[in-house]
Amino acid sequence: MTETLGIQTVLHPVSDLAKAKATYTALLGIEPQADSEYYVGYQTGGQQIGLVPNGGPQEMASPVAYWHVTDIEAKIAEVTAAGATLKDSPRDVGGGRLVATVTDADGNVLGLLQDS
Repeated sequence: MTETLGIQTVLHPVSDLAKAKATYTALLGIEPQADSEYYVGYQTGGQQIGLVPNGGPQEMASPVAYWHVTDIEAKIAEVTAAGATLKDSPRDVGGGRLVATVTDADGNVLGLLQDS
């Protein structure tokens, strides 16, 4: 069984990036470390909090918590063998960071993230 390093990233789909950025900047009390038209990200308290316009290419409909793992392919194999369903296959989102999503038996989306 491969190790899970815990939830360290939570992505929030937003319909108005400028309004969401103002709200999250006030909530977190810091400026974003990443600020582009397709993603705004904050690093705080050991977590990455991200704002994704219109749910991004993965079409998120609600926030997704990403479990950081040491081996994304092995973890996908483990959780699908245990009953999860692969939703989005691993893809590189930049800098060698791989992300994927699975759903549990109730349809909850679980994010998996592996840094290179």
